[in-house]
Amino acid sequence: MSRLLASRGGFTYISALIIVMVMGIMLGAVGQSMRLIMQREREKELIFRGLQYRDAIERWYTRKGVASTPLNDISALLKDPRTPSGERLLRKLYLDPISGKEFKPIKDPNRGITGVQSTSDAEPLKKANFPEELKGLEEKKKYSEWKFEYKPSQAVPGAPAGTAPGATGTATRPFPLSTPEGP
Repeated sequence: MSRLLASRGGFTYISALIIVMVMGIMLGAVGQSMRLIMQREREKELIFRGLQYRDAIERWYTRKGVASTPLNDISALLKDPRTPSGERLLRKLYLDPISGKEFKPIKDPNRGITGVQSTSDAEPLKKANFPEELKGLEEKKKYSEWKFEYKPSQAVPGAPAGTAPGATGTATRPFPLSTPEGP
């Protein structure tokens, strides 16, 4: 009788090990899936925040009735020092959602800050199927190549002054804003 009980105990132990192993594999698959979902969400947020900066910088350079001066400090977008009321061009200074650090400003020696870019060297999941205004982001190997820049020299015929199409490696866009789609 003791042999019978000992063999059942071993069977229960092996069954419990197999169940734990299967659960571990399933949890690993769920974890991997969640990581991809989170990275896609951070990419969408990167596009949103980058376009917020790009639009604020465009408004800085195209505002009527305000002296056109170079943007030398990105924080000036929070309270425009050129206006008496200190109008806001940007709601807040956003962090890069991929790296968690501040965006890197793109500087033109003659015009000051013209855009921002990610500081992450990670490889993006999304490499194609961008909206027309973001075609310049396609096939980039790193998030740091995703640039959100205002380029006034690339005016769109028939569009409001200061709007520009997407350029290679740069996201520039005319209004209105379209929602970024997943890959």
